[in-house]
Amino acid sequence: MCGIVGAVAQREVSEILIEGLKKLEYRGYDSAGVAIVDSEGKLTRVRRLGKVKELADAVEGMQAMGGTGIAHTRWATHGEPSEINAHPHVSADISIVHNGIIENHEPLRELLQQRGYVFKSQTDTEVIAHLVEWELRTSTSLREAVQKAVPQLEGAYGMVALDSRDPSRLVVARSGSPIVIGHGIGENFLASDQLALLNVTRRFTYLEEGDVAEITRREVNIFDLSGNAIERDVIESTVEHDAGSKGKYRHFMQKEIFEQPTALLSALEGRINEDSIVVESIGAGAKEILSKVQHVQIIACGTSYNSGMAARYWFESLAGVSCDVEIASEFRYRDFVVRPNSLLLTLSQSGETADTLAALRLAKEKGYMSAMSICNVSGSSLVRESDLAFMTRAGTEIGVASTKAFTTQLAAMLILVTAIGKEQGTINKQKETEIVHALHSLPAQIEKALAFDKEIAALAPDFADKHHTLFLGRGEYYPIAMEAALKLKEISYIHAEAYAAGELKHGPLALVDADMPVVVVAPNNDLLEKLKSNVEEVRARGGLLYVFADENSGFEACDGMKIISLPHVDPIIAPIFHTVPMQLLSYHIALIKGTDVDQPRNLAKAVTVE
Repeated sequence: MCGIVGAVAQREVSEILIEGLKKLEYRGYDSAGVAIVDSEGKLTRVRRLGKVKELADAVEGMQAMGGTGIAHTRWATHGEPSEINAHPHVSADISIVHNGIIENHEPLRELLQQRGYVFKSQTDTEVIAHLVEWELRTSTSLREAVQKAVPQLEGAYGMVALDSRDPSRLVVARSGSPIVIGHGIGENFLASDQLALLNVTRRFTYLEEGDVAEITRREVNIFDLSGNAIERDVIESTVEHDAGSKGKYRHFMQKEIFEQPTALLSALEGRINEDSIVVESIGAGAKEILSKVQHVQIIACGTSYNSGMAARYWFESLAGVSCDVEIASEFRYRDFVVRPNSLLLTLSQSGETADTLAALRLAKEKGYMSAMSICNVSGSSLVRESDLAFMTRAGTEIGVASTKAFTTQLAAMLILVTAIGKEQGTINKQKETEIVHALHSLPAQIEKALAFDKEIAALAPDFADKHHTLFLGRGEYYPIAMEAALKLKEISYIHAEAYAAGELKHGPLALVDADMPVVVVAPNNDLLEKLKSNVEEVRARGGLLYVFADENSGFEACDGMKIISLPHVDPIIAPIFHTVPMQLLSYHIALIKGTDVDQPRNLAKAVTVE
């Protein structure tokens, strides 16, 4: 949440900062701002409510000039979205941008007010600006002032400080919120995501927890918690330069839905042979770890939680290993018991999800046998802090509502399940071959699902005036219904919820009427007849049904029930396949509703705060 860009260069940096913010707007779009200082110490600060375009137009009109600057796009936490709450925040000559939450901002605010500081915003960030300015009064450098301020801050943050009296440098500190430094030639940069800097560099350094860095045109110096100079690796990025472009598509979400066959091919590459799983591809030491796993504890949030719920069925039915799935924000705040030989499995698209990362750190102290992450961002905190990291390789995902992250996570977990079963002898060679052949067919099957785009779009007007939708599924399709409900909520603002279809009679049936569409995920499996009974319960009460059914399931359209007949696919991969029509349905409903598909209200892509 929130995006940061900074630059120290000999050239004008306003365009670099603004273009970087545009790439990061998926992280927050309530307001945006920039502070630029020229070589003579003249500071220009511009802030605007709304999206980065509003800021870009204002900066162009003011002709903000200078070679050193910081910029920020905000997702509001403390204080409503407004120009006065937008970053950068200023205290005398100090300008600050900040991601995260300062948990002790209230006592710090009181202390600083006693010292004579007047607060102009409602934000916790302004506390940092005044605190750094205070510490600078008794410090020899901006870095020293930041290093004095950091121990007084409680919470998660990535922050950058600029002193207009010394435009030759920026000072950045990281605790819980990601910061990456971009190395140029005679110029250096920083951002909360490398995507913001791909126009200017391919060489990056990821700051670790507690790092403070001083950045000038010629040097990047990094210091640990104790103030000791340290070295961090410089990594060459392979991320596509045009990853932030929609191309021929209307929205990033639409693009990412249609990228799923390619993303899945990438996720599978090198992990499966013609008829077997390549266990070594999961990571060094994976064979030994997986052979000992007796229990899997999955921790995740949002879409990743739903994928974990779906994979739980595979862990237990295919590999014969018990599996629990828990929301990270709940897991980290309860007393839990670690089972013998438990694998901790964290799931995250960004690898910076605050609750998931905190849960990982807590769980590592509690004696889990090993910690593994399934993630899409190779340099993320979650990946760096896990024993094993299995990358989904989905490519950059800009749309706030995850799509290809979900399907590639499921593919990765099916590979992991098969690897565990293979190492423990619970999946024999014949079954392994069956699973691998199903995985090989998955990209092509997803292409078939995408071919239903127009047919699904034709259903969208039926939902345009509705305020509620119910999604039903049974077995491993219940989590698919959960993910479908989440997508509809996120981008269309229609209240939606998912239920295991067998639970209808235990309460939700009271809600069913002609104003509440009921969407059913209906594969042809052992629970089909029971699902048909649940469908009849809805029909008998005048509900409007939309059944996404396997072509062999025997459903027939009638009054009050529309059937979308989908091709039969291998039951092993069918949950992944049935996800795609649900994504398309939500997307087209949102189009009809006229909402902001890629940047839905109140949400941001990377949730780096609690």
